[in-house]
Amino acid sequence: KGLDNHTVGSGFILLGFSDHSSLQGLCFTVFLVIYLMTLTGNSVIALITVVDSSLHSPMYFFLRNLSILEICYTSVTLPKMLVGFLMEDGRISFLGCAAQMYFLVLLGSIECLLLAAMAYDRCIAICDPLRYTLIMSRGLCMRLVVGSWMAVVPVQVGQTYQVFTLPFCASHDLHHFFCDVPPLLELACADTFWNRVMLYTIILVFAILPFSLIVVSYIKIIRAVLKITSVLGRRKAFSTCSSHLGVVTLFYGSATVIYLKRRSRDSVDTDKYLALFYTIVTPMFNPVIYSLRNKEVRIALKR
Repeated sequence: KGLDNHTVGSGFILLGFSDHSSLQGLCFTVFLVIYLMTLTGNSVIALITVVDSSLHSPMYFFLRNLSILEICYTSVTLPKMLVGFLMEDGRISFLGCAAQMYFLVLLGSIECLLLAAMAYDRCIAICDPLRYTLIMSRGLCMRLVVGSWMAVVPVQVGQTYQVFTLPFCASHDLHHFFCDVPPLLELACADTFWNRVMLYTIILVFAILPFSLIVVSYIKIIRAVLKITSVLGRRKAFSTCSSHLGVVTLFYGSATVIYLKRRSRDSVDTDKYLALFYTIVTPMFNPVIYSLRNKEVRIALKR
């Protein structure tokens, strides 16, 4: 029966804010402003790290890649949401849903690895400053970024294939703003045990392990900073990490709650709003955090 109800042409319906129909116009305006701010802010950060020679360092190389990643990340979900608000139609095709889920999880996984690379960069800069330029060579930076893509792409192809070959039930209503793995598995008319095993394995490899590396890096950074006798030196060392730490907290804080806690009917709305943080709010605040907390970026922006 499930297989009979599962057709490529049927697609899904993203419910999103459909239970607040009177707020569709307001939601469209708010999310359009957020999208434009995200595009503008991250584009400016990416641009100045290219044109300003003082920002040609590993730290800003990773920041440029992060900004480009955030533009792509929000573009996977926000345009579709805006069309849904404007047309009051949450329908998405089967293939469109598969593509959205694939790129969303792909870019999210790469961001986890990129944040870990940025933490490693700060760790070397503070703990081993004399060998920093030798260790963090351009070749290593390129390998870390390219390696992140090469590691994640085939894995996410496999997960997307595994999810979208499941038979789905008659109800194709997704209680979410976009196509994501957990709400899709809830609609399946089959045993999803191995899908969940793969999901948590991917979370372990591409989220928890990078986060563990970030934690280890900051433990080493804190130890190194505490050995600095000058208060000004300590403050300067911590200031180079504060922006990155703020982004990590925003991104991992909301994403961890979504993927690691058990979903229930009562938590559906909470999950949707938390998802807004790591897919929409964090990409918008990244350029703000880095421009306000980073003196070199502020100077480059003024120039």
